[in-house]
Amino acid sequence: MTKSRTDLEYLRLLSKQYPSIRTASTEIINLSAIMELPKSTEHFISDIHGADEAFLHVLRNGSGSIKRRIDEIFSDTLTQTEKQDLATVIYYPEQKIPLVLKRTEDHASWYRETLFHLIKLCRVYSSKYTRNRVRKMLPKDFSYIIEELLHEQESIQNRQHYYASIIESIIKTGRGQAFIAALAELIQRLTVARLHVIGDVYDRGPGAHLIMDKLMDYHAVDFQWGNHDIVWMGAAAGSQACIANVIRVSLRYANMETLENGYAISMLPLISLAVEVYGDDPCEQFRPKESENFTESEQLLMARMHKAITVIQLKLEGQIVRRRPQFRMKDRLLLQNIDLEKGEVRIGDERYPLIDSNLPTLNAEDPYQLSEEEALAMEKIVISFKNSEKLQAHARFLFSKGSMYLAYNGNLLYHGCIPMTPEGELMHFRLDGKDHDPKAFMDRLERLARQGYFTKDDIEKKQYGMDTMWYLWSGANSPLFGKSKMATFERYFVEDSSTHKENMNPYYDFRMDKEVAEEILKAFGVNPQKGHIINGHVPVKVKKGESPLKAGGKLLVIDGGFAKAYQSQTGIAGYTLIFNSYGLLLAAHQAFESTQRAIEDGLDIHSSTQILEHNKERMRVCDTDDGREIQKQIDDLNALLEAYRNGSIKETD
Repeated sequence: MTKSRTDLEYLRLLSKQYPSIRTASTEIINLSAIMELPKSTEHFISDIHGADEAFLHVLRNGSGSIKRRIDEIFSDTLTQTEKQDLATVIYYPEQKIPLVLKRTEDHASWYRETLFHLIKLCRVYSSKYTRNRVRKMLPKDFSYIIEELLHEQESIQNRQHYYASIIESIIKTGRGQAFIAALAELIQRLTVARLHVIGDVYDRGPGAHLIMDKLMDYHAVDFQWGNHDIVWMGAAAGSQACIANVIRVSLRYANMETLENGYAISMLPLISLAVEVYGDDPCEQFRPKESENFTESEQLLMARMHKAITVIQLKLEGQIVRRRPQFRMKDRLLLQNIDLEKGEVRIGDERYPLIDSNLPTLNAEDPYQLSEEEALAMEKIVISFKNSEKLQAHARFLFSKGSMYLAYNGNLLYHGCIPMTPEGELMHFRLDGKDHDPKAFMDRLERLARQGYFTKDDIEKKQYGMDTMWYLWSGANSPLFGKSKMATFERYFVEDSSTHKENMNPYYDFRMDKEVAEEILKAFGVNPQKGHIINGHVPVKVKKGESPLKAGGKLLVIDGGFAKAYQSQTGIAGYTLIFNSYGLLLAAHQAFESTQRAIEDGLDIHSSTQILEHNKERMRVCDTDDGREIQKQIDDLNALLEAYRNGSIKETD
């Protein structure tokens, strides 16, 4: 068969990298060998909500998998205390080693034994990778020594002295602690090949910025955006409505750590506005929910700031709803229905008394217009958000590593929901005269979100993109939000709790149906017989008997409540999922007390693991998405070999 010009041009380009039959053949052999290795381990985590200590611990211990491996390998040789100490050394080497040495008389013996144990673990974990890939993971300072130890056969008599001399030299030169720390980091990297974060790093807890720092340094990670992430991304882009929401939620839970200390965003303009406009207002409805660590004066100031930003938010959101009729959110235009003289508001066909009618900045002629003082405060705050280097770095990371959904290795990952009709049909959207199925709709929303952050010169395009990010935070058919409305106004200003109800999208009723889950998988190009949906967003209320397994095991919900605020509802402290060559394992975690207790007392997170699926045969690289890409490379190289052999392309090596 005659090859097309395009094929030959591509093969000529490929020949520059593999200039001979010998080099192309060698690469085919290498790639074919990789295809037969066991599938590497994936780790799924969701809804971290600023709980940095618990998250970082679960990341260090691989959802308990490192401790399980230690129990397996050293079941007959180490005591329970020794195994726990070894695990803690792997999680926190710099902090744990000095504590162990304080209660150990023979330091050299401890270093020697610990090094042997860690090397043994490294060998087990590294067996799933090629030497080349392991080599790339090695710390620079000790790469040669670790590589020697990983592949050394100390049982062979004529190599025993060589092996032992390496260990002794490490100890005698005072590098034992640094070498153990390097091995511990390597074990953590080898334990999990890829981390999937299925949304909601932000809000509730104080450490979202610390979590983002860790994720940026992680060796392999992808991110499916959650509604609490997209609103911060919108804030970083300069969306005033997103900024107002971010500040309001932070004040509502007395959690200013991420804003002020993490991102160095000044709240002085808001403080000045709050004191000037609401200085005599007790703002009872706006008292922060979790404020036990603050004085009365601090709580009162936060309440006034909270009210000031809430009023601004409601006005800014009304502006978006009016300029974006396609969002179909007219029911959120409530400020125009306020009658301050009567102290009431009309919602639908009913009128309700206002809990708080002190709204001095509300303009009856245009209730959605910011006052001069509010507009000036927001201008200054926007500048602070856009000039925060760390926030911008984190936002760019979320755009580069993140997406609305991900189909990977036969599983479909998304944070919230796939919008559905009350009849149980997947919702379609008519936009720009074209029909959008759920996948096309999510693709469009993702493109618009990127447009809102990255567009510089076209103001209208940028504004539309920023408005879309706000819509993803709280829109009725947003796949990230999944509710009929965000009842912000009603919860602050109306006592009747019936107005507070936020109806869940029908998806949450139908996600129990196996056929629905299979239809969703098919719509996103995933094999409905073998694939799974991995979902977050809504805490699993285990204490009420709810299971994270839905749709006959086709849909897995791994939001179990990392943040302490949710644990009273759920009864646990989070689910994580592990997908290795043997199958799927679901880990349920109990509450994490503190990093200090974990280091000093070896108090690990108690995790119970449930095997969801066990493969009859171990999955290999050839069964994965990476394997399919490798097969394409092998096919291309075989085509290059044929071109060399039939004379279409000349060898140059």
